[in-house]
Amino acid sequence: MDMQNAFQNLNWLAIITAAVSAFILGGLWYSPLLFAKRWMKETGITEESTKNANMIKIFSLAFILSLIASFFLAMFIGAHAGALFGSMAGFMAGLGWVFTFMGISYLFESRTMAHFLINSVYSVVSLTVMGLIIGVFQ
Repeated sequence: MDMQNAFQNLNWLAIITAAVSAFILGGLWYSPLLFAKRWMKETGITEESTKNANMIKIFSLAFILSLIASFFLAMFIGAHAGALFGSMAGFMAGLGWVFTFMGISYLFESRTMAHFLINSVYSVVSLTVMGLIIGVFQ
């Protein structure tokens, strides 16, 4: 398939829905319900330091980055994926590329295993869900 057909076959509703799913999952993943306290401990971020952060900028850019990831995942998956292929492609992209390269960075940065697992497993789960959504919409 050439690039023109690839762009024409994109399902923008699927791409936006997948991006929203990553954003919602991230909100849950890094909330007090799941990993907020441990993640804050591992990063050194405090509740006090978050009060000075520009949350509008952070959340806006986080959503834009989720949208970009969703777009490229849709391009990777293709127009005729289905739920199983989409979720497996998302999982493999997450585990095969994101997890491994984050692992390399975390090794050289001497970050903790807990910090690595919190962030990298979020990426794997998020890409799997995004792939599932994109596949279902095909």
